[in-house]
Amino acid sequence: MTRGKQKIEAQRRNAERNQKAKGSQLEARVVGLKVGCPICKVQLANHNQLVDHYASKHPKEKPPSESGG
Repeated sequence: MTRGKQKIEAQRRNAERNQKAKGSQLEARVVGLKVGCPICKVQLANHNQLVDHYASKHPKEKPPSESGG
């Protein structure tokens, strides 16, 4: 019955591993998105992305300063 015990242990380990992997990444995403465009309200990760966003989506507008945004 050695193989039966190994099988049960392997199933238990796999269940623990899979349980940790489940879940939503929404909380992590909210933490990562810290900068928002005041014009269209899109959320971005950092100021450099905000500058790139302004260049492509709002070319006539000037992006806010890093300390003010």
